Amino acid sequence: MALQRSSPFALRTRTGLALFAALSLLAVAAPTVADEDHTDDLLRLIKKSRLVDLSHPWEIHSPVAGVNPPYSFALSATHADTRGTFGDGGQLSFTAEVQDWSGQHGAPNIDAIGHIGRDGKLYGGLDAAASTSNPDGIGASGVGAQLAIDAFPKDLLVNRGVLLDVARMIQGDWSPLPADFEITAAHLEQAAKRQHVRLKRGDTVFIRTGWGQYFKGNPGVYSGAFSPGPSLNGAEFLIKHGARIVGNDTLTFEKRPPIVFEPKFQVFPVHMRLITDSGIYIIENLNLEELAKTGHHEFVIVSPPLNVKGGTGSALRAFALVPERKRHRDRDDD
Repeated sequence: MALQRSSPFALRTRTGLALFAALSLLAVAAPTVADEDHTDDLLRLIKKSRLVDLSHPWEIHSPVAGVNPPYSFALSATHADTRGTFGDGGQLSFTAEVQDWSGQHGAPNIDAIGHIGRDGKLYGGLDAAASTSNPDGIGASGVGAQLAIDAFPKDLLVNRGVLLDVARMIQGDWSPLPADFEITAAHLEQAAKRQHVRLKRGDTVFIRTGWGQYFKGNPGVYSGAFSPGPSLNGAEFLIKHGARIVGNDTLTFEKRPPIVFEPKFQVFPVHMRLITDSGIYIIENLNLEELAKTGHHEFVIVSPPLNVKGGTGSALRAFALVPERKRHRDRDDD
């Protein structure tokens, strides 16, 4: 669709592209931007944007998928215990904690490509068992180190993001999708069309189900046996359009229970199709409510995982940057 130079949509698109270009420069070419004036220009452009936090606060009672390790947190040192430790008359005190933390904890969290195997193989045909034969992490054995989270591509730290708000399209309001709703390729294609966005190869694509409202509001429902999410058909749409990262606002990304029976029985079939077969990263537990209500479906996404050697995944403090100016309503909101 051709954009009129003076249209609000064209203006928003140009602003977003300019912001994306600026942040990409900051992420991958910052050492060459030494001139103070250029740095100030870059900062002014970034500060004109609105920062939207895509995270939920993580705590001891946050929902964790049953297949993943449990999370624990306890203070190992308190201010009462440590005051006077160094014989300074009680001036200094400090506190610290011990966390039992997994690459699958966090809201949001991202799966490493080496997190999921199919038929004993990882992405690229690598031997899955060999890649984790050393408990020090994925690739510590000498096989598959490029699939651990510390090998996350630098060019994806800052990327073009697209939000496909399937919940808004189906429900007609801000309510979540039903627990048994299966998101198909047709739903994703229709959402993109109604929102006037075009997916591009290399994008980070988020799908809003509305279930982020349950993360804190009703964690029992959020982590229950059923939740909406993409089907294998929906996964094929994302692969076809060249997404490099996909994510949504549920515990497992794919529809739960994550089981199909045709053409054969599979558990977590979408994870296997996206991660193992296609090398696409999956983000779970996103908070997409504020982003959806900005009306912006294209944005700059900043999603840096922790640089944990051999890690199977990581928590993220992901955020989106959108133009500050309020967006006009899309046609589907009329």
